[in-house]
Amino acid sequence: MTRRFVLAPIVFAGALMFASAAVVRADDDCQKRTIKADHNLHEAVAKHGPQSPEAEHWRSELAAARSYCWEHDHRWWDEDTHAWHNQHDWEAHDHDH
Repeated sequence: MTRRFVLAPIVFAGALMFASAAVVRADDDCQKRTIKADHNLHEAVAKHGPQSPEAEHWRSELAAARSYCWEHDHRWWDEDTHAWHNQHDWEAHDHDH
């Protein structure tokens, strides 16, 4: 009987560890995807201009990354300010200028 009481907290702690690891990984994936799209958008604007097809492509990728994060975690990563946002307040035409 005491064996159950000793094992229960260990099993519970293990379950919490795996659950929290999944949440951290999802945040990390959102952040990485957003960082990549934002970086590529900055490069496309610098090389081809803000209204170029390349910039529009990466602007679309950035919007998709932010939307994905918002749909899955109700927040999005802003690479320019290095902060998570809890409001759906990103610019549709980011880095136009």
